[in-house]
Amino acid sequence: MNPATVPNAAGRALVREPGPRLAEGIVTHAVPRPVDAALAARQHEAYVAALRSAGWQVRAVAPADDLPDAVFIEDALLVFGDLAILGRSGEERRRDEVAGAEQAARELGLRVERIEAPGTLDGGDVLAVGDTVYVGRGDRTNEEGICRLAHLLGGRKVVPVDISGCLHLKSAMTALPDGELIGVPDMVDTSVLPFLRVVQEPEGAHVVVLGPDHVLMSASAPRTAARLAEDGLRVTSVDISEFEALDGCVTCLSVLVP
Repeated sequence: MNPATVPNAAGRALVREPGPRLAEGIVTHAVPRPVDAALAARQHEAYVAALRSAGWQVRAVAPADDLPDAVFIEDALLVFGDLAILGRSGEERRRDEVAGAEQAARELGLRVERIEAPGTLDGGDVLAVGDTVYVGRGDRTNEEGICRLAHLLGGRKVVPVDISGCLHLKSAMTALPDGELIGVPDMVDTSVLPFLRVVQEPEGAHVVVLGPDHVLMSASAPRTAARLAEDGLRVTSVDISEFEALDGCVTCLSVLVP
């Protein structure tokens, strides 16, 4: 999730419904296979229902039916307190997605800034843990984008993390409610990280913090989910197989604004 603090109480969750061209989405690392748009729509409904059940007020971002990847709203928008930052993807075909994200941010009364050229940045590369912000450096996010983000965030510590073999930083690691990093060490430069808990399966690296002891995960990571439950966390699992076929994960499908 993008906010810099774990919510003590639920807030608003921005989501964008999958469009009719979802199956045309860009695939970079997933094994190519046909995407069932109807099944994806049902999975998205279940994902939204999970957010609502956790107490989040769901707000829909304006549809973008001509943009296949627009459902992955996290890449277009980051929120830190009252500041919204519009991304500028390293993938040019995704840059028009920010228009609806900007409208949603302004409707929430947030102060809006943006990543400017030559900088590039996808929200999926940004992981905030306390006062530290880890930013994946790869195909979608470059050095200029990271520097612009650091400028906009002022005093927060921004740590660039080189990634490989994955689309975004959050494809490789996220954080649990207590700030513990969890992920796949082979995909990130662990030398810049204080620690990294190794997951039971790759999809276990993807965690959305819904509350102080509550996380949302993919049904594709049952072993990791079981381990976290043993540790005392409440785990809600959702099936997002059709989005995973497009390099997506549970973090990509929402922006949480406590």
